[in-house]
Amino acid sequence: MLFAQAIDPIAVSLGPVHIHWYGVIMGSAVLIGLWIAILEGRRHGLDSELFLDMMIWVIPAAIVGARLYYVAFEWEYYMQHPADIIAVWKGGLAIHGGLIGALVAGSFFVKKRGVPFLQMADIVAPSIILGQAIGRWGNFINQEAHGGPVSRQFLEDLHLPGWIIEQMNIGGLFYHPTFLYESLWNLVGLLLLLGLRRLNPRRGEIFFAYLIWYSLGRFFIEGLRTDSLTFDGPTWLSTLLNGLWSPMTVLFEPGMMADGNIRIAQLVSLSLVLLGLGLFLYRRMKGAKEPYLQTKERVTG
Repeated sequence: MLFAQAIDPIAVSLGPVHIHWYGVIMGSAVLIGLWIAILEGRRHGLDSELFLDMMIWVIPAAIVGARLYYVAFEWEYYMQHPADIIAVWKGGLAIHGGLIGALVAGSFFVKKRGVPFLQMADIVAPSIILGQAIGRWGNFINQEAHGGPVSRQFLEDLHLPGWIIEQMNIGGLFYHPTFLYESLWNLVGLLLLLGLRRLNPRRGEIFFAYLIWYSLGRFFIEGLRTDSLTFDGPTWLSTLLNGLWSPMTVLFEPGMMADGNIRIAQLVSLSLVLLGLGLFLYRRMKGAKEPYLQTKERVTG
C-alpha cells in the first residue's frame, strides 16, 4: 500500500547545515509572542527594550529547562545516546520544563529591573499560551506528541484538511492529532485571556487564569497520548488521575503507556490547576486590590 509523503522535517539545507521546521516554528512562536508582549507592555508604560533584554534571559533558560526536564525523565535512553542530549531539533522539549526555566529566569530578571513579578507575568501570559499553540505545530512536523491509533474515517469526520490527515499517517497507521487539540485549546485560551484583560482584573489573575486554563486542557489531552513521560507511583495517585480523566472515556480510549502508571504531565498539570486556583483565592482573601493595568505607572528598561 502506498502512503502519502510525510512533510520533510528539514525546511532548508545549506550544504552541511540543515534548518529544521521545528526550529523555524519555535522561533516564530517566540518572535510573535515577543511582539504581542511589547505592544501590551507599552500600555503599562514599559519600554520595548525591557522585553528584549528579558528574552536574553528567558529564552535560553526555557530551552535548557525544557530539554533537561525531558532528558531527566528519559535518562535510560540518553545515558546510552549522550550525543542526542543536545539534538533539540529532533523534538523532546517538555513544555513544563520550559515553563519552569522561564519563570525562574524571569523572576530574577524582573527583580533586578524593579518590575513586579505578577505584573510582568500578566503581560506575558497571552504570549506564552500563543507560543504554545504555535509550537505544537513543530510536533506535527516531527510526527510526535500524537495520540493512539484511529481510523482515517475518524480524522475525516473531524473535517481536517488532507495534508494534516496524511501527516498523521505514521508507519501505515493513523493517529490522534493531539498536537492539534492542544493548539486549538490554547488559541481559545488566548482569546479568554485577552477578554479578561478588558475587565482589568486584579494583578496576577490573568497569569493564574493561564495556569488554570492551559493545565486543564493539557491534563485531559495528555491522557490520549502514547509518548507521555511516566513513572511508577502509588496506586492511589494513579486511581485518582484515572478517575479525573474518566469522563473522556465516553468518547475516547486512553493512550497506551509504555511503562509506569502515572503520566508526569498530568500530575504537573493537576498541580498547576490547584496552584492557580489557590493563588487566586489566597490573594482575594488577603484583599489584593491592585488592578492589572495602572496607566500612571511607568518603568523604563
